[in-house]
Amino acid sequence: MSSPAEAPISAADFERLRRIRATDPEAIAEAMASRETRELLAGDGRLFIVAADHPARGALGVGGDDMAMADRYGLLQRLAVALERPGVDGVLGTPDIIEDLAVLGLLEGKIAVGSMNRGGLRGATFEMDDRFTAYDVDAIVAARLDFAKLLVRINLADAGTAATLEASANAVTAAAAARLPIMLEPFMSEWVDGRVVNDLSTAAVIASVAIASGLGSSSAYSWLKLPVVPHMSDVVAASTLPTLLLGGDPSGDPAAVYDSWGSALELPGVAGLVVGRTLLYPSGRDVASAVDAAAALVH
Repeated sequence: MSSPAEAPISAADFERLRRIRATDPEAIAEAMASRETRELLAGDGRLFIVAADHPARGALGVGGDDMAMADRYGLLQRLAVALERPGVDGVLGTPDIIEDLAVLGLLEGKIAVGSMNRGGLRGATFEMDDRFTAYDVDAIVAARLDFAKLLVRINLADAGTAATLEASANAVTAAAAARLPIMLEPFMSEWVDGRVVNDLSTAAVIASVAIASGLGSSSAYSWLKLPVVPHMSDVVAASTLPTLLLGGDPSGDPAAVYDSWGSALELPGVAGLVVGRTLLYPSGRDVASAVDAAAALVH
């Protein structure tokens, strides 16, 4: 995997972070409370968010490297590079990531998205039971985050889906009551040879959109986070909710991936892009260049 073009976080910065975590944990809440915030949709009304909530679900692999995201210091360096690039609006993460970035001063003027349900651990027998083990709505509001995000995997052959749907609906209801935008990432999923596999056919993604759009007692603050699939115009026509595109795993020809993002970003209702591993661990290029190319598509 390629490395960041530079190391914007110094050894002294990391030493300060470790010291605060060990001796002054109240400073974490202070960093969250004092950070500079911004309007959700500023400027051209588009959003480009870098995602980093994969490790909390035990998903550390990128491409052929099963432990690519295991080095937290390396991940933070890559996030720092990305967040410093023009056109990057914010970051999506679990509390550990968000709080590290806040203490390091990397969330100033950025959109901070709190990831909620990470309990469906990759490879677990209970993977379809996507428990809410990270942020909840109250915690996101208390931390002054700008957006919530949840994963909605729907497996019609697994009873664990029922609990996930109920918990997801409750989270959407709570977010609407708090006037908090909430990003729903739905998939129709199935068990294949002991693994959970998401169905990326057009029909399956449209079905997931229909189910996710109806969750909760109000959809006023609901957004969608959707994969780019064939016949994407039919997918985005399945809902009036604002939609962000999911970058997905870093596989295939990068040029073709970027082309597919660019085409989908032109569709009505598509407001931006949320990408993680594809940009943070790009194949054959540095983080800054990969991020800049994606930012140019969004903005």
